[in-house]
Amino acid sequence: MHRLTRDDIEQAAHQVYQVMPATAQYPWPLLAERLGCTVWVKHENHTPTGAFKVRGGITFMHWLKRVHPTARGIVTATRGNHGQSLALAARALGLRALIVVPEGNSVEKNNAMRGFGGEVVEWGRDFDEAREEAARLAQAQGLYLVPPFHTELVKGVATYALELFEAAPDLDTVYVPIGCGSGICGVIAARDALGLETRVVGVVSTEAAAAKLSFEARAICETATANTFADGLAVRKPVPEAFAIYGAGAARIVAVDEGEIAEAMRVYYTDTHNLAEGAGAAALAALIQEREAMAGRRVGVILSGGNVDRAVYASVIG
Repeated sequence: MHRLTRDDIEQAAHQVYQVMPATAQYPWPLLAERLGCTVWVKHENHTPTGAFKVRGGITFMHWLKRVHPTARGIVTATRGNHGQSLALAARALGLRALIVVPEGNSVEKNNAMRGFGGEVVEWGRDFDEAREEAARLAQAQGLYLVPPFHTELVKGVATYALELFEAAPDLDTVYVPIGCGSGICGVIAARDALGLETRVVGVVSTEAAAAKLSFEARAICETATANTFADGLAVRKPVPEAFAIYGAGAARIVAVDEGEIAEAMRVYYTDTHNLAEGAGAAALAALIQEREAMAGRRVGVILSGGNVDRAVYASVIG
């Protein structure tokens, strides 16, 4: 992936803002009181799809229309937020969107993808198996296979980081969840384009720690399973192009367990009255874990999405 310039990201923002406004970032006082540092929350739970991915969907579809004007539609694999993003963006351009999810995927995310015009197919035991089926369907049905990671996706996602850094340019550290990596790569791209010194810390689940293992080994490592309720983090094998960027550009990667993620979801509700899904709360969970090291600093956390099934949220909050 070529290094993104500020101009690249601002052009992407122009496309994004035709569909949605910029999202807010606030330094919440009760989080500061609780954690002993200034905590800026980037509210990607407030996009039209309830998650950051919509930005990349918009920029990717613009690129697809330009570079592959004969494409009749797209196919992709997702646990939900990427699929919602592409369904919304494809429908806006009159293209078919076929979305492959693993069996037993979030019912509410599946419904949302259908609501945005996507056709949802359940296949495989996890995200990585759904990805293989999406590749097969692309061939069989003549659809464009959208990867989970692509320069055009990162360009769109980097617009949230540009908004955050312009609002709070003097952040010491920003915590970002890692699934397939577009989020953390977008934050690194925006930081570098703006020439900032901010440390970027990736966050994974202890149950899906491939990105952390790979970062520490300096080589791609795979895990046998990725059984976390934070479905946005449930990836068994890093995407090589993403790993090349965060492997070089991140300060470190922190692993948080299921209990820490659930606690962060509760803290978001108590201190900010915001709904966070598991992956959305992971960055705050990592800051809570490292709060002594962050004392007195100015820290950003990405609340990447709020799409959690009601029954799951009820059990966490209860």
